[in-house]
Amino acid sequence: MYVAAERLEDVATHTPLMHNLNLSERYGADIYLKREDLQVVRSYKIRGAYNKMASLTKEQLSKGVVCASAGNHAQGLAYACKKLGVTGTIFMPTTTPAQKIKQVGMFGKEFVKIELVGDTYDDAYFAAKTFCEEQKATFIHPFDDLQVIEGQGTVGLEIFKDSNFKIDYLIFAIGGGGLASGVSTVFKQLSPRTKLVAVEPLGSPTMKKSLEADKVVTLEEINKFVDGAAVKRAGDITFEVCKQNLNHEIILIPEGKVCSTILQLYNEEAIVAEPAGALSVAALDFLKDEIKGKNVVCIIGGGNNDITRTEEIKERSLLYEELKHYFIIRFPQRAGAFKEFLNDVLGPTDDIVFFEYNKKTSRERGPALVGIELKHKSDYKPLIQRMEEHNIQFEYINNKPDLFEFLI
Repeated sequence: MYVAAERLEDVATHTPLMHNLNLSERYGADIYLKREDLQVVRSYKIRGAYNKMASLTKEQLSKGVVCASAGNHAQGLAYACKKLGVTGTIFMPTTTPAQKIKQVGMFGKEFVKIELVGDTYDDAYFAAKTFCEEQKATFIHPFDDLQVIEGQGTVGLEIFKDSNFKIDYLIFAIGGGGLASGVSTVFKQLSPRTKLVAVEPLGSPTMKKSLEADKVVTLEEINKFVDGAAVKRAGDITFEVCKQNLNHEIILIPEGKVCSTILQLYNEEAIVAEPAGALSVAALDFLKDEIKGKNVVCIIGGGNNDITRTEEIKERSLLYEELKHYFIIRFPQRAGAFKEFLNDVLGPTDDIVFFEYNKKTSRERGPALVGIELKHKSDYKPLIQRMEEHNIQFEYINNKPDLFEFLI
């Protein structure tokens, strides 16, 4: 790790470890944020990518480097290529947003070539590996590589160096396991009593399932919303390291809770956190009883959040907080039926935020898809009671995922 730290001294930003007043008061603890979102590429990924490339021979570098990524690893590699003057080829799915492609090109300039292949990450990964074999280039893995792990581990070295207090809990996101392996190795050696808490998205419990099975498992399906931490398979190296180092149960966070945390960090702290970057802070609610009076460090792993996702993030948050509810309501096809619903059923702070209705001929009742946003979670039961009292025919669809995803 120390060699990696020397390599990265003039490359990666030594990001601040900042005490957070709001979170500290909310949880009755001293909460500190390690701000990796303030890196030049807005994530810690520059550390691992550069350290790996800096460890290669001149002959290896002359043949170029390759990666498959649609996110932070691609940007980190692109920046490292420009910094070292090395040719890099980055394979990305054709579905990658234009903004991410532009960012990779901006960081890599003339040293990077972007190849858009297939519709999924797996397509891009296969193409990248094939290209490496043909060109004898070096593949830079996003997490399952010792030099990449060492680079990510410098985050832990900086935390330890900057803390003039005993760290009781260190919380970090875990996907493939690169960051988790690196920082856990540092803290196992320098601060063995610190509780090392890895956090995964509920829809992608890759490392948790692997540790439970005592072997690396491949998940058939995952929820890709928390894209920086959603992988179907953890690394072989990272699995062994995490198995030895993690001394606290992995916490799974619902994607909706992640969205609430993203909005909270932006509104209260002016921090733009990507979904994976918000995981560590989201975990505080699940640890609130055991962290009281403790010193807690949360790693904000990245801030590459696409503004076009804002509406989706807000929607997922409202659904998780049980403040937004969707119904199929069968209104009588007569004048005044909807007005009666507004006057007699809706509460004073209930708001219709979605309404879709087509009048049908020769039917007594016409179905409408209605979305209602509440001010308080407790307003839901009274709303249902009023609907039943006024004989409103309705079907609640929040809890019917197949129907919900089809209609909303």
